[in-house]
Amino acid sequence: MLEALKSAAERREQINQLMTDNQVINDQSRYLKLIKEKAELDPLADGYENLIKYQKQIDQTKKLLEAESDPEIVELAENELEELQIKFEQLQQEIKILMIPDDPMDSRNIIVEIRAGAGGGEAALFAGDLFRMYQKYADIQNWKFELIDAHRTELGGFKEIIFSITGNNVYKHMKFESGVHRVQRVPVTESGGRIHTSTVTVAILPEPEEIEVQVDLKDIKMDFFHSSGPGGQNVNKLSTAVRLTHLPSGLVVVCQDERSQLKNREKAMKVLKARLYDQKITEEENKISSQRKKQVGTGDRSERIRTYNFPQKRITDHRIELSVYKLDDFLNGSIGIITDKLLEQEQNQKLESITENPS
Repeated sequence: MLEALKSAAERREQINQLMTDNQVINDQSRYLKLIKEKAELDPLADGYENLIKYQKQIDQTKKLLEAESDPEIVELAENELEELQIKFEQLQQEIKILMIPDDPMDSRNIIVEIRAGAGGGEAALFAGDLFRMYQKYADIQNWKFELIDAHRTELGGFKEIIFSITGNNVYKHMKFESGVHRVQRVPVTESGGRIHTSTVTVAILPEPEEIEVQVDLKDIKMDFFHSSGPGGQNVNKLSTAVRLTHLPSGLVVVCQDERSQLKNREKAMKVLKARLYDQKITEEENKISSQRKKQVGTGDRSERIRTYNFPQKRITDHRIELSVYKLDDFLNGSIGIITDKLLEQEQNQKLESITENPS
């Protein structure tokens, strides 16, 4: 670890010297790249310098203790040594966290697919609740939220709703939402006041780079039809709705939310590429299933990840066995009270992995 930190400190010093060179200063592109690289190196380089500083202070204090016989000075030195060792260990832990390699997927934008599961109309209503919850969370994070397709019900819920979220580190904060969300509450249609249990499935699909998924148009069957709303009534006299069928995989994507056939086709292609990329990732992860068992949840959409209990105002995340009695806040977009804990758990697991396999 020290060698890697030393290299970071040496590279930062090299960058500092380069940034005083007029030739580099006049090359804006190179100068900006150096600024970015320096910002990434700063925490590691600072950590290295502080570790060296604390180690020197610890060594000096130990020498003082060996040479000193005055009880008062010895006591002061022992207390100082204890404090320095605590700070040294804390700094080591902080640096280990900084050295955890970034997940290249974390910075991706995402496509979210929410589908009503068991529970009929009540499940569709809860799908709408989750849709609005993610929309509010996106607003809190200053992310861009765009609806792609929606199949609404008469009661105002959704059989299925698909949307995209773009912004800074979207996948990092949303990846733990994949799975089955269970709701326990009295449905609006229930006259007897009985609590029903319904489920909704959420899929978080990272958007692929263009080179990662290439779709041959010869492999696509494209159909156009009239858009329709709840109950099947025609809401558009033109054939603007688009259905894409990817013949090799059998995947089907429908998009009808836009009034433009071109926009619906573009959005449908975006979803198709994300689903194909998701299939590719799943196949690769299945090859290393033992590693996936160590993760916070597997991302499997059949896995029940969370329960929303309305009578008790409770949310329980089953992966980390955490219950929070702030249901209203959670549904209003404050999902960080749980997702931050999931991120922390993932971080701890990565630290354990680094400790077990330091190479």
